[in-house]
Amino acid sequence: MTYVSPSTGQTVRAVLFDVFGTVVDWRSGIAAAVGAFASVHGLDLDPYAFADSWRGQYQPAMQRVRAGARPFVTLDVLHRENLDDALRALGLDPGDFDPVELDGLARAWHFLPPWPDSVAGITAIKRSGYIVGPMSNGNTSLLLDMAKAAGLPWDLILGSDVSRAYKPDPEAYLRPAALLELDPGEVMLAAAHEADLAAARKVGLATAFIARPLEQGPAAAQAAAATQDWDLAGAAITEIAGRL
Repeated sequence: MTYVSPSTGQTVRAVLFDVFGTVVDWRSGIAAAVGAFASVHGLDLDPYAFADSWRGQYQPAMQRVRAGARPFVTLDVLHRENLDDALRALGLDPGDFDPVELDGLARAWHFLPPWPDSVAGITAIKRSGYIVGPMSNGNTSLLLDMAKAAGLPWDLILGSDVSRAYKPDPEAYLRPAALLELDPGEVMLAAAHEADLAAARKVGLATAFIARPLEQGPAAAQAAAATQDWDLAGAAITEIAGRL
């Protein structure tokens, strides 16, 4: 561990990752699960469009928690509720399906495929002596299932149910650092979303941008390069590992 963050002036000791979109390809994973569900039930729908609709309710659902409109609930609860809303948006009644099947479909968020560079990149960072783990809105059980299925070599898993906060709430960034007994500046957030990085930097974390231009599919290609001056930026986690 020799990397000193230009923005914090401190040696980085932990590299924590945004997960959905940065480490795993949620769109392909959810579309595959939706496609299988639709086939079983004879539903005529576009699995990718459904995945986008389901994911589109992610931030509004968390915002109700952040705003205090409802008590904290896990992302599993929000995903399951949002599934019902995504079905209704297509004119389908969730009550027409076996609740156990819908619960199973909602658990697809636990088993998303990693991007091709994720496991190798995180492993390289870990071998360099850094603490590695998720800094995600996912709850601990979700992130644990995902790590086992995808082979993600986390040192620890602190889900949002530990901080009881959803990013970009400052506590979502500061609580993991405190639990590791590290200063915020000794923790680096690695993420594909610049709004997430901006919130982390605002409370004193180091930052690394990882480009995932195809996160939302080829028709909605995102920027392949950073638009702000983060501590590090690259096209893959393996590239960030090399620079650390």
